[in-house]
Amino acid sequence: MERDAPISDDPLLPPWEGPAILLVDLDAFFASVEQLDHPGWRGRPVIVGGDADKHGVVSTCSYEARAFGVRSAMPASMARRLCPDAIWTHGHHDRYRQMSAAIMAILRDETPHVQQVSIDEAFVDVSPTQVNTEHPVAVARRIQARVEELGVTCSIGVGTTKSVAKIASDLDKPRGLTVVYPGGEAAFLAPLPVRSMSGVGPAAERALTERGVRTLGDMARADESLMRRVFGKNADMMRARASGGDASPVTTDDEVKSVSNEMTFARDLTERADIEAALATMGAKVGRRLRRKGLAGRTLSVRIRYDDRSTHSVQRQLPHPTDDELAYTPVLYEMLDEVWRPGIKVRLLGVGMAGFRPADVVQEALFGAEDLGEAPAEDRPALRDEGRRRGLLAATDALKDRFGEGAVRFGRELRNEANTTGSSTKNPEDYK
Repeated sequence: MERDAPISDDPLLPPWEGPAILLVDLDAFFASVEQLDHPGWRGRPVIVGGDADKHGVVSTCSYEARAFGVRSAMPASMARRLCPDAIWTHGHHDRYRQMSAAIMAILRDETPHVQQVSIDEAFVDVSPTQVNTEHPVAVARRIQARVEELGVTCSIGVGTTKSVAKIASDLDKPRGLTVVYPGGEAAFLAPLPVRSMSGVGPAAERALTERGVRTLGDMARADESLMRRVFGKNADMMRARASGGDASPVTTDDEVKSVSNEMTFARDLTERADIEAALATMGAKVGRRLRRKGLAGRTLSVRIRYDDRSTHSVQRQLPHPTDDELAYTPVLYEMLDEVWRPGIKVRLLGVGMAGFRPADVVQEALFGAEDLGEAPAEDRPALRDEGRRRGLLAATDALKDRFGEGAVRFGRELRNEANTTGSSTKNPEDYK
């Protein structure tokens, strides 16, 4: 692509020395794609999510809808009262993945140092070097222009660390560009509320504010014992983030090998209902990570460890790529019959997805122990209507994004809640 001449010599841009990280955040992404594909919807309030008359929840909405007070994770009935003339859609997730892939290709054209953290967000390392002397702000401006050529917009935060860039990206939307220059991190962060920092959920916020720690400046100076009570082993990392000293690198996508989750049980499972509940719980976590990453896979895997510590695994090739756990969870139950019989005690279970489409990040199979079965799996989702399934998934994702992973819990998750060792494992797919 023909690019404008570099504007590194722009006299209005102060010099930049040291690391430079961008957080590129697509503005109201799902709603923006819907407005792009439906010209008649442009400039009008658009809501992506569940039906207002079926106890649905807003997944996301356009900025026109936000002007009426509509927000993600809001009950759809409330959103309809606030904005009765909004246009509603369950969404088109294949189209969102397609558009996301095109935008991520733009970022990788600028630099190979790209870490996609969700379908609509990515960290980009554009640190100046002896070879690449272009100013980071110039790169950010060009990325915004190239993304806008596709018909959607993005907001970008520029900073010396990932945490600073992430917070900066949230401060000015849509089409915002917020820059925190080297040396200004602590002053930028200090007055912001603690909830501004990724990793500070509702429970941590309450614990901190009850002790008078309300801003990130307070958090940077907080008593060490309080930080350890609230954040445990992550206390030092969170303090460093609050003071602008976070040094975690941008991890490129080719280091990700699978999307998976495993769970070890304090007491061995012996009942099929308990095993199926655990499979469903882990399948849901894998599905959520797939959607956050914008991936859809065909190779579904189950791993099981018996009480004698022997490990067995099975893989199934699905008929179509999917990120929908409501569709593939029944297949997990079928696969269980290949690796478990009544009476066998189960100590560990794992669920994984691989076999991603070429347009997405290509990853290796999770377990790799057996050959793939070629017979298509029977598709028996709990909800046969895809639109209803998508609405439910979008609603639960929105609630978890806003209120934390424990905001929505199904009965199957509670079934084994007290029987885990705390050693549940996952791959680096879950960045947030």
